[in-house]
Amino acid sequence: MPLPQCDNPPTPQEAAGLRERYRVERERRVRPEGPGQYRSTTAEFGYFAADPYAHGGTGREPLHDEVDVAIVGGGFGGILAGAHVRREGVARVRVIEKGGDFGGTWYWNRYPGVHCDIESHVYLPMLDETGYVPRWKYAPGEEIRRHAVRIAEQFDLYEDALFSTAVTSLTWDEDAEQWQVTTDRADAFHATHVIIATGTLTEPKLPGIPGIEEYRGHTFHTSRWDYGYTAGGPDGGLTGLAGKRVGVVGTGATGVQVVPKLAEDAGHLYVFQRTPSSVDVRGQRRMTPQDVGADRPGWAAERRENFLRIVSGEEAGQDLVTDRWTASSALLEKLLPSFRRAGEPDFEAAYEAADHAAMNRIRERVVREVADPATAAALQPWYRYACKRPTFSDTYLAAFNRDNVTLVDTADTHGIERMTERGVVVGGVEYELDCLVFATGFSVGVSGVTSGKLPVTGRQGVQLLHAWAERGPRTLHGFTSHGFPNLIRMGSLQNASSVNFTHILDEQALHAAALVAAALAKDALVEPTPEAEDAWIDVCSQGAPDHEWFHAECTPGYYNGEGRGRPNGPTAYPHGAVAFHELLRRWRENDLGEILQERRTCGG
Repeated sequence: MPLPQCDNPPTPQEAAGLRERYRVERERRVRPEGPGQYRSTTAEFGYFAADPYAHGGTGREPLHDEVDVAIVGGGFGGILAGAHVRREGVARVRVIEKGGDFGGTWYWNRYPGVHCDIESHVYLPMLDETGYVPRWKYAPGEEIRRHAVRIAEQFDLYEDALFSTAVTSLTWDEDAEQWQVTTDRADAFHATHVIIATGTLTEPKLPGIPGIEEYRGHTFHTSRWDYGYTAGGPDGGLTGLAGKRVGVVGTGATGVQVVPKLAEDAGHLYVFQRTPSSVDVRGQRRMTPQDVGADRPGWAAERRENFLRIVSGEEAGQDLVTDRWTASSALLEKLLPSFRRAGEPDFEAAYEAADHAAMNRIRERVVREVADPATAAALQPWYRYACKRPTFSDTYLAAFNRDNVTLVDTADTHGIERMTERGVVVGGVEYELDCLVFATGFSVGVSGVTSGKLPVTGRQGVQLLHAWAERGPRTLHGFTSHGFPNLIRMGSLQNASSVNFTHILDEQALHAAALVAAALAKDALVEPTPEAEDAWIDVCSQGAPDHEWFHAECTPGYYNGEGRGRPNGPTAYPHGAVAFHELLRRWRENDLGEILQERRTCGG
């Protein structure tokens, strides 16, 4: 896909000046501790992760039975894995989920204003299968959560599900050739196959602000919104905040959505910002079935594939979605390592010119919409487009024109300096607050498996993280590893990704279900050989783009380890999600038998 042509490309002097401005703004925000500036919601901060949405009794007797498939995680990854496994005819399927119901991220994220930033008609999976047509171009969080429940109900995933339950260990039982699954509810059952679908947005994080434990006002994380305190709901009406001084920390995708709702109802709102988001037009509107061609069989799959091809840099013909993601898709080349280049000999110069044009347009929008010049200047993003996940809002910038909203820029102090019993200190000034909301998101890419909180022990007592410690992660297609039979992982490691992750998860779930079905049909184990792993590492290494230099120059964020960079390496399939999905389809048709190993036991 060619880069958009710039009418007035910057001169070499202008480009150099902008690069220097980006460097200066980056240095204002970099913290030496990198990701260590955040703390997890554990130990004394565990109450931030408590479930405010689980209702009714959670008491039950521990389980000591046996299932065909155990799925760890009840978000869209686990739901889709369960649905596809059911479609393969597997009967005994158990989903284990920490939340009180299905939904994953959308179970937890119920804060005011929550929506998806991907068009709902491509984001919501299994629309063709369920017959559902979203009502808005960008679905509210509750509509997304209810759709997750709809899929789970249609495929009978509630039948054997365990909610408010966390898996504490997975251990391969050599004699039974099954996995023993233990939980924090004293369950200890066996599963022939385990699918790990714990996602990339599961563990809320807090800023490591000195004195955070001293604050005596009310506080909570956006992923555990306290409507008992604020009143109202996701659509607003936060009457409990009337007359109160409210602070919000975090101006990423969550902050951009929650700030307008807080501004409507708080007595005064203080927005503590270290780095402004790039805020593009959302264009929210009602959509009818006719608008998306929902009268045709397969309409949703066609629309979803069209979106994937465009944001992956593939030829797609007509743009069916026509939003800012697809309009800016060429700028995702540094974000998605699989993006296809157009082949211009001066690609980087053309890319930089297109990037400058896009960011200048976004900065000019801030100036047009925010009345106070000083506030507008602080809200302008000075970095490259792919340095941070872009955000989209029709109401965020206008919220700063309200008399009861104050933007507190913390860049010069590299964030909030400290907290006191009464509030927050920035630049030596104390802002007294009745309530402080942390819109600081999740530890992206961190799961129980990768963090070690969920130990996985395979053949001969070898732990998965120990097996990977010396040579790095070893997989086939990102799903399976030698020494850990019948264990299938979903996620972004050593496969392909995209901005619409539910599409990726659906393809992964389809693949996982095919592996399970083939193994059960042949009474075999799913386990790649070391040679197959080596070959896949070579595939991921060859042709991997060099984006390390780009992210090293970016403003700090979770894309670049909070300023520490994003090293090159065999972490992803380098040729795009479209090509990866086709590779998996061909492999299932021709080579799936290579991963099936003979069992020693008879019938499990």
